[in-house]
Amino acid sequence: MGPDELRRAFTRSSGASSDYDLNPGVILPPDRVLRPAAVLIAVQPSPNGAQVILTKRSSRLKHHPGQIAFPGGKLDKGDASLTAAALREAQEEIGLPLSAVEVLGSLPVHETVTNYTVTPILGHVRDSFEVRPETGEVEEVFTVPLSFLLDLSNFRIEQRQWRGTMRGYYVVPYGPYYIWGATARMLRGLAERLVP
Repeated sequence: MGPDELRRAFTRSSGASSDYDLNPGVILPPDRVLRPAAVLIAVQPSPNGAQVILTKRSSRLKHHPGQIAFPGGKLDKGDASLTAAALREAQEEIGLPLSAVEVLGSLPVHETVTNYTVTPILGHVRDSFEVRPETGEVEEVFTVPLSFLLDLSNFRIEQRQWRGTMRGYYVVPYGPYYIWGATARMLRGLAERLVP
């Protein structure tokens, strides 16, 4: 799937998503402070079809150790925009040069249980690059076929205990990779916009 086909994601309207989508009974404090962040949904062409680049976070990290995530992070003071933040983080975390990415646009924000509003930036990786995982933060960089992620039957809902209540969340397991939570929800949001 090339950049023109990926741009179809912006022709459908949908609202923001959140980690609370499957938990409508949760009452969120109106005075909560949400911090801006951005991730890069990087779609890379390959002989076997388009692939989405994901990372496995280091098991030594204090927050979200070992979890599957997009390259990305919080908005820093030096970032000119959320897109700039996502591109900077992708360069730092996986060695993706800014010049290799054609930014296609921003998808609706996703609110996380950790009080971030995450803006997914959809990008087409037009040039090959040498993957360089950031030491200490990224344990592994891998790809998942976009065709797998566009098949909504590969997504399912699971539950676990969280802060004293059962919480539902999306998962989309792929091989040894357990993709869940915010990452799975944002991937599902992309699929919902691209599946005819």
